[in-house]
Formats: sequence, C-alpha cells, structure tokens
Amino acid sequence: MPPKEPPRRVPGPARPARPRPSAGRPAQPARPAPRRTTRPSASRPSARPRVRTIRLGSPKPRLRLVSLGLTLVMVAFVLRLLQVQAVDASALTAKAEAHRYQEYTLSADRGEITDRAGIALAASVDAYDITADPKLFTPEESKIRDAPEQAAALLAPLLGKEPAELAKKLRTPKSRYTLLARKQTPQVWNQIKDLKKVYERKAKPAQGGNGINLLGGILSEPSTKRVYPNGELAAGILGYVNAEGRGAGGLESMLDKELAGKDGKIRFAQSGGRRVPTAGSEGTPAVPGSDIELTIDRDIQWAAQKAITEQVTKSRADRGYVIVQDTKTGEVLAMANAPGFDPNDLSAANAAAMGNAALQDAYEPGSTSKVMSMAAVLEEGVATPDTHVTVPNRLHRGDRLFKDDVDHRTWYLTLNGVLAKSSNIGTILATGQLGGTQAESNRVLHSYLRKFGIGSPTGLGYPGETPGILAKPQDWSTSQQYTIPFGQGLSVNAMQAASVYSTIANGGVRIEPTLVRGTKGPDGRFTPAPEPRQTRVVSEKTAKTLAQMLESVVGDEEGTGTKARIPGYRVAGKTGTANRVDPELGRYKGYTASFAGFAPADNPRITVYCAIQNPTKGDYFGGQICGPIYKKVMEFALKTLHVAPTGSEPARMPVTFKASE
Repeated sequence: MPPKEPPRRVPGPARPARPRPSAGRPAQPARPAPRRTTRPSASRPSARPRVRTIRLGSPKPRLRLVSLGLTLVMVAFVLRLLQVQAVDASALTAKAEAHRYQEYTLSADRGEITDRAGIALAASVDAYDITADPKLFTPEESKIRDAPEQAAALLAPLLGKEPAELAKKLRTPKSRYTLLARKQTPQVWNQIKDLKKVYERKAKPAQGGNGINLLGGILSEPSTKRVYPNGELAAGILGYVNAEGRGAGGLESMLDKELAGKDGKIRFAQSGGRRVPTAGSEGTPAVPGSDIELTIDRDIQWAAQKAITEQVTKSRADRGYVIVQDTKTGEVLAMANAPGFDPNDLSAANAAAMGNAALQDAYEPGSTSKVMSMAAVLEEGVATPDTHVTVPNRLHRGDRLFKDDVDHRTWYLTLNGVLAKSSNIGTILATGQLGGTQAESNRVLHSYLRKFGIGSPTGLGYPGETPGILAKPQDWSTSQQYTIPFGQGLSVNAMQAASVYSTIANGGVRIEPTLVRGTKGPDGRFTPAPEPRQTRVVSEKTAKTLAQMLESVVGDEEGTGTKARIPGYRVAGKTGTANRVDPELGRYKGYTASFAGFAPADNPRITVYCAIQNPTKGDYFGGQICGPIYKKVMEFALKTLHVAPTGSEPARMPVTFKASE
C-alpha cells in the first residue's frame, strides 16, 4: 500500500503589517503567535530561510539618567555660587585683595647731622639692597647644575661677601626671595646690571646659549645708606647706624627718633608681579627725619683730632681726648678721641674705640682738679693768693706720707705758688683750713666739688656717659681725705674736667655743656635747642682771682705749664699728672697726663682740655705732652673764631716768699 502523503499546509490569508512604535509613544509588546504543531518532514523543498531581526532597547532610562546627572551638576553649581556669593563672600574678597594688592613700606629719609655751619657730618644717600629669586637658580629653571656657585663667584667681589655665603643663600628653592647684601651703592648695582647684560647676550641661542640668563634672578630694592663724608672726624660724637638703618651709637642713637622720621606705606594693584597703573594706589607718605645742627665746628674738630692722634701715637698711649668749649655759651666746639674709628666701615673698627671715651671713661684727674680746691679756699675766705704756705718735703697725714711729684727742700710758697708749682702738700695744707676739723673740711670741699658738677651727669644726655665717682664725705677713707684735694680718690670724665675750667672762665657760673644747637624739621623750620641750665658756683671775684692764679702756671717761670704759652694771648691753665688705675688689673699702673685752661685769660672765650691715658714712651707729665696739644688747638681755635689778641698785661702774682718774711 503506498505511503500516505503528509497533509499540505495551505497558506492562510496574509496578516496585516505590525505598526512600528512612534517616537513619542511607547511600543506595545508583541502578542505571541499561536503555537502550531508541525510534523517533521524529510524535506522542505520550498522553505524560506528565517530572517533574524535586531530590536533597539528603550531610550527612556538613559534619558532619565542624563537628566538626573545634569540636575546634580546644576545643583552643585548653584550651591557653590551661593557659597561664593553669600557664605564665604567676605573671606574670599579679602583673599583676592591680598593677592591682587601689594603693600610696601616707604622708608623715611634719615635726617642729616651737620656742624654749626651746616656742613654735613652724617648724611643719607641712595643705595640698593641686592636680592635674588632662588627658584631661578635651581637646575630645572637655570639648566645649570651649579648655577648658585657660578653666580656667587661673580657677585662675591662686587658685594664684598664670601662666595660660599652667597651660594648658600641662592640654594633655597622653597623661597622666592633672599637678601644677598644690604645698602649697596648705586655703583655696585650698576656693575651688577652690566654683568647681567653680558650674560643676557651670552644666553641668546644665536650666541650658543640656552636662552636663560645666569644672573636673571638677581634683583634690587631701593634703599638708603648712611654715610659720613669726613670719615673718622667726630665719629665718637656721631656714633653709627646698624644694618637696619637705626641709630646704634652716639648721637645717631641718642637722637634716633628725631633723625629717623616716620615710614609711610603704599598699596597698589598688581598683576603678574607688575603694577597696574590704571588701578590707582593709596597709602600714607613717609615723613622725613629732622636735620640736627650740632655746636661742633668742623675745622676746630679736625685740629683737635689731628693733635691728639699724633701725640697718642708718639707716646704709645692707650688713648687720649681733647675737648674745646665756648666759655660764654657752654657749646662744645670739638670733642676728639684717639684712637678713633671710621663709621663708614665698621667691620674694620676696633670695638674698644667705637664709643666716645671723652664721656665714657672715668679716671682720676690729678692736679687739674686742684683748681676746685683753690676755689673753695678762696670762696670760703680762709686764704688769699698771697697767703704764705710752707711746704715740707714730706707730710705725714693719717697713715701715709705725702710728697710732691719731685723731691725738694722746704718750699716757701704763696697760695698762688702752690697752684703754680702744683704742690700736693701745699694743697692738703690749704684745704685743711676749710673747717675746724678734718671732717668739717671734707664736707665743705665735697659741697664745692658737687657744685662744679663732679659725680653728676654733664647734662648732655649722651648714651653711656659716666657721671664719675665722688663718694660722700663721711665715706672718705683716711687717705682719701688728703688725696681728693689734689685730684686722686675721685674720678671724672673729660667733659666734666673741661666744664670746671669753663665755669671759672665764665665768672663762676657753670653752664651745662651742649652738643646740639637745634633741629630743622621737614618743613625747613629751625627750632633752637632749649637754653642750658646755669648755676652759680663761686663768686665773680673768686673766679677772676683764680684766672689770675692760673696765668702764673703758664706765664711764670716757676710754673709747670710754660709749654702752653701762646704769643699775643694771655693764657690761664693747669697741668695734671695722676696715677692711673688700670681697669684690667684693678690697681695703679701708669699715668694720666692732662692740661686744662682757657684764653684769653682777661676775657675768656675758649676752654681747651686735653688728657692722655697711659703714655709709655717719652715724657708722661701733663705739662710736657698735653701742654703742646693745648697750645696747638687753642691757637687754631682763636684764629678760627677771630678772637683778637690780648691788649693788657697779666697780673704778676708772687709765687714764693722769703722764709724771713
């Protein structure tokens, strides 16, 4: 039986095409077709191959995700904007201001110090602080491994610094600023700029360079430098300024507030390190310091300094000082020290010479102090210049034997002769008459010493000034009772010693010494210094008598000050030779030689005082080594101030008397 054929599949009517989902309408899920059961057949000759279709996923989730992300970003921006505009507005504004605006200090010009004629003794000139940007010397920036060392080797000779020191400063890459040298002159900065130009040319690729200037990171800042046009002249008075430009010694320190002025400030906008000119600026201008006019006469100061320097060198002494004072006004015309120092080059100065020894040294004055003892004797009326004083070779007082500077037979001297021959014994005998007992005599003498200014500041207000040493009379030792009258056992500074003679020259009225005549402010107005205090010490009669007695010291052949004579002028003066206390050993060693006096004796105008500490070569007597200095300086001062020669003859007071009288 033949096999049955499988039933044929009759195609049904065609189905309509399924519509595609539109863009704005979600696609409907396809309905599953009814499942048909087919029988397997051995062959399907006319069957079509099945076509596989790829269906795209729905974009809606992605759109939602993108929308969410954009929303979060916008929220973050809004929150940040609120923080910047509202919450942190003030802080951010301040920070922006700090970075945008730069503020600099405007240094005030330091006032000048001039002599009485307006000649500059201390002035300020333009200068530069040499700085660097260390980052530009790193290997990464400079393309040179040892750029700091190479730059330091070039700069060291110009700046006077050690190359290693400069190289160390240039090797600070974490910093954009380092100071290489302060207060350099314009000439130094010009030399550095010339070097920079040379290395700029070498750095050009056309010259085989790498385009980087080795010295491109060397910069400068405008500044001022204190200079002293006369070098060592009056350095002890003027002092000096420190690296910051502030007074550190002498009048520079004492008057720093007036000289320094007041610094100003300027604030301006900047961009990229450059000033924005259209943004304007604000600030306060610097107020220049006042100029200080001293009482010093530069020419007389020069003469005094030259004379004392030569003698200190010749005598191989530790130091010396000369003071010149106007007797009528108390103004100090010169105050010279030797050895001195150059305030322009403090690195070469001897620290021991950088002060003002004329005011800072305390020493026993010796016989120049006897004029105060004689003033007390005359003022108290216990003796006159003609009073006879018998002076033995030795005098026993307390636990000591006293003698004069030379051995002698018994001297028969007048009180005038005691001063002329500078007799220690005669002075002890004369001052012993000041009271009924030695203790009372001590109190009287002490009162006069105090009135002359001993043991008190001079009134100058100078930094480091010593008031000297004068013990209370009840504290005087047995030996001091007899040594103080002739200048041992008390101490003074040179200004005090000079002031004693100016007091006598001024008719017995002590005028506090002055160094400053006045100040000139930034407005150019001159303000005189306050009038110095005046004190009556002895009567005019006593002062005149003392002046005549002091003439005997210089004019009489028996006197000890004959080397101080000045042709054409009557000179009053006194020598001094004191045992010196060595400050290192704490005991007497060596001598202090001195001479003090004024001229013209009949109408005093100028006082000159000279002292030399520890002369070790040649003479050490005050009349021998200080008398000639007095003469040189006094002659120069008289001519400089146009003081007319003396027109009268000196009074010839007797120096000795005959034993039979």
